[in-house]
Amino acid sequence: MNSGPHVDGGPIAVTEERGVVTLALDSPATRNALSAGLVAGLSEALAGAGKDPAVRAVVLTHTGSTFSAGADLKAPPSPYAFVDLLRQVVELPKPVVGHVRAGGRARAGGLGLLGACDVVVAGEGADFALTEVRIGVAPAVISLTLLPRLEPRAAARHYLTGERFGVPEARAMGLVTAGDDELDAILDGLRAGSPQGLREAKRLVTARVLETFERDAEELVRRSATLFASAEAREGMTAFLERRDPEWRL
Repeated sequence: MNSGPHVDGGPIAVTEERGVVTLALDSPATRNALSAGLVAGLSEALAGAGKDPAVRAVVLTHTGSTFSAGADLKAPPSPYAFVDLLRQVVELPKPVVGHVRAGGRARAGGLGLLGACDVVVAGEGADFALTEVRIGVAPAVISLTLLPRLEPRAAARHYLTGERFGVPEARAMGLVTAGDDELDAILDGLRAGSPQGLREAKRLVTARVLETFERDAEELVRRSATLFASAEAREGMTAFLERRDPEWRL
């Protein structure tokens, strides 16, 4: 694999080095918002990496200053398509390393994508936020990957407040695994593993997450659809797009 496929309006830059494929969300003009096209393009790129016997691991990262701003409010994917993408990352028979670059930002659905990864590396100054409550919805679908992995009290705080938080707190709560200075060592460790060993070890550590998909995915998709269709969500999304406070803000 070499650099550059841009698929269906959802650009994914693909590079390969010594058996590690890097998939970079490459739509900086939209802050890598999770549009229908971006979700489809990433799914296609992941499928190719998963089938390639020369690939030992995948790095999921970004161009521009934002890993992902969350759902594209102008061209969102269907909730089912996003659930399928999250599950695809969890079930991929290769380890997936999420990488938020130094100073990068991840918001809302972008955190769900990081939660689907097996290992998450974040550079100095990166920050995160679960902002759904501020537009009148909730982190419903992304709970499939986040709640099995996050410390419960920290999850409650950030689900409810939408506050920004940095790398130290993200590490303490279980969202981030390591800092930038450990990325090369992690990738070399993955290169040292056998394909079978990596595949089967991943199955062990993702079993609990997959149980959540089997139990809760359908109900959370329905809940998300109901919330996004509500009057409060319409006001919240309109206020966001108009760069003003929603009417409920005190």
